[in-house]
Amino acid sequence: MKVKGRGWKFGDDVDTDAIIPARYLNTSDPRQLAEHCMEGIDPGFAQRVRQGDIILAGKNFGCGSSREHAPIAIKAAGVCCVIAKGFARIFYRNAFNIGLPILESAEAVEGSQQGDELEVDLGKGEIHNLTRGEIFFSQPIPPFMQELIRDGGLIRHIAKRLKGTA
Repeated sequence: MKVKGRGWKFGDDVDTDAIIPARYLNTSDPRQLAEHCMEGIDPGFAQRVRQGDIILAGKNFGCGSSREHAPIAIKAAGVCCVIAKGFARIFYRNAFNIGLPILESAEAVEGSQQGDELEVDLGKGEIHNLTRGEIFFSQPIPPFMQELIRDGGLIRHIAKRLKGTA
C-alpha cells in the first residue's frame, strides 16, 4: 500500500488541542472537524492542505487528551499519512482505529522539509523523499493494520468481516 503527497512539517509535542481545539469538540462530523484541523498551531492549514498530503512531525505527536477527534480531523482534512519521530500512545491507537496510517521515522522527519514530495510504502516502511532523492525507513505497518486502514478503520473492518460471515 503506497501513498504520495506534499509534506507539512511541525515540531515536537503537538497536542490534540493544537490539532483540533476543544471549542470544536461539540461535533463529531468529520467535515466540520477538518475545517479546523491544526488550527491551534497553523490557522490556515485547513485551507491550504490538499488531498493526499502528509504531516511530518517531531516527537510526542498527538499528546494531550485522548480525543479521537484529532486523527479524524487530520484524515478528513485530506492528510493520507502522518510521519513523526514519535507518537503519544493514545493517538497512535486512535489513528489506526479510524484508518489513518502513521509511521515513526526520526530520519525522515529530519531529512525532509515543508513542501517536499514524499512517497510512502506502508508495507515496506520506506519513505521516499522525491524532492531530495533520499530514502528513509520506518517499521512497516503489519498486514493486519494495513487491512484496517484499507477498510477505513476498526469499526468498518469489523462490519466488513461480520458481513462476510453472515
